[in-house]
Amino acid sequence: MANIKSQIKRNRQTEKRRLRNKAVRTELKTRTRSALEAAESGEGLAEATSAAMKRIDKAAAQGVLHPNTAARRKSRLQKRLDGLAG
Repeated sequence: MANIKSQIKRNRQTEKRRLRNKAVRTELKTRTRSALEAAESGEGLAEATSAAMKRIDKAAAQGVLHPNTAARRKSRLQKRLDGLAG
């Protein structure tokens, strides 16, 4: 454990961010999975896709994902959805 006051605070901040980022990433994976399942079943595809894309954009805006990473994930997701639905 750190003895320096500023490092103790930094550790607290880092832990809070880690937990928040983990929650965002988990929800991102869930939304992506539900969009892929919707594409396979053919039901509620538009809503699931919209929710997944929105969550990716939101993660990039919050700084959890780099903007280029978000763009790449959206592109790959859309490509997979087009392949499954089409």
